[in-house]
Amino acid sequence: MTPAWAQRQAELLRDCIVSPDVFASMVDRLCDVVVPYQHALETEASQRNVHLYLAGLLSHLERKNAETIAALVDVERLVIQEFIGTAPWDHRPLLKVLVGQVVEQLGEPDGVIAFDPSSFPKRGTYSVGVKRQWCSHRGKVDNCQVDVFMGYVSRHDHALLDFRLSLPKEWARDQQRRQACHVPEDVVYRLRPEQCLDMLDLWGAQVPHGWVTGWR
Repeated sequence: MTPAWAQRQAELLRDCIVSPDVFASMVDRLCDVVVPYQHALETEASQRNVHLYLAGLLSHLERKNAETIAALVDVERLVIQEFIGTAPWDHRPLLKVLVGQVVEQLGEPDGVIAFDPSSFPKRGTYSVGVKRQWCSHRGKVDNCQVDVFMGYVSRHDHALLDFRLSLPKEWARDQQRRQACHVPEDVVYRLRPEQCLDMLDLWGAQVPHGWVTGWR
């Protein structure tokens, strides 16, 4: 006999299921939202495929990979596969667009720039930066990847601005794994406070703020 708590849990989970149809009306709106980011991409092919990829992510597909999304939007699998996995592209122009939007919509002289690391449980020898380290997501030492995030908070709202991968020393020194995972040469081992200062130097003059805070 199923315990009462398990029955109640199943009922609650059923109430939490969101039909993909809910997002159908959002696709057109999202297409407008992504236009500035689309223009920031370097190649015409990448710009053209943004909307196809979004349509796949917001679809009813149970598994959202290159093959299933390509079949849904009626293009060759390699088109989507190249867009999300193999085509070289620079994320920094996208961050520039993001920061500009955050400043325009949320910026205040007394705003707060906040830095904080966040962990993502991951497995695998070739998941970049993964090692046994403190995983805040699980509250213990475990295999995970850690990123350092720069956020912004004002009386209007809050948003993320930038991030850095916290690459462990073992990864930074392992040329074989770096090459296999296409880790850029300029991504090296840095202390997390140094990464915070890098982001502050990059964006601090553009983002109005009265305070800077971070984890201890």
